[in-house]
Amino acid sequence: MKVNRLVVLLLLLAACRSSPDPVSVIVECRGAMRNFMVDHDISAKASLDTFANRRHLYALGAMEDLKGEIQVFDGEPYLSRVFNGSLAFNGNFAGKAALLVYAEVPAWESFPVPGEVVSQAGLEAFIATTGRQHGLDPAAAFPFLLEGQAASVDWHVIDWPAGDTEHTHEKHRTSGLYGTLTDEPVEVLGFLSTSHTGIFVHHTTDVHMHLKTTDGRIAGHVDALSPGAGMVLKLPK
Repeated sequence: MKVNRLVVLLLLLAACRSSPDPVSVIVECRGAMRNFMVDHDISAKASLDTFANRRHLYALGAMEDLKGEIQVFDGEPYLSRVFNGSLAFNGNFAGKAALLVYAEVPAWESFPVPGEVVSQAGLEAFIATTGRQHGLDPAAAFPFLLEGQAASVDWHVIDWPAGDTEHTHEKHRTSGLYGTLTDEPVEVLGFLSTSHTGIFVHHTTDVHMHLKTTDGRIAGHVDALSPGAGMVLKLPK
């Protein structure tokens, strides 16, 4: 009996030592996807200029009236919209957001994406599992970065027609500019959550991702991503 109790105690101690310390990161959101899809509400929910002095801000979302995409990497805004049939970019915090998901992350830890992870489904599973092992809670939401070569990325920049109240995912994807990148070096910002469906993730996925290419010619919403060799996942420290 004493031996059994000792074994149980040792196992409990080992389990305690193997449990990661929780990582503190606060994810906040203004607006919700269901506002667009159900209520047809694409009005502003946040003024971007109120975020201008936030250090280490990482944010993504959609502009007011769904006229463009929002990307902020480490406090640096990279807003994209459609103008005269081409992509146009804004490097300041001008404008308002219909949806904005954001967190402040001063430091990140890197994790190589395994070579056998070749699909978005596999990538989502890897991010969630690695996050849990790192002390992050998928139910509470957490941000992540992906850096390196993407085998394939489907992207779009929304340009919603004024007065259109029939919202579908496909119309959101094709209303503006969209395309597919192949074997392209990218920087991706994403948020993963198992409890924010209809708020900032769609019902078919647990992640919401935006990208910018390293040469700066494309930035916008990620519809699908297959990682390439050597891609790195970064999680908050």
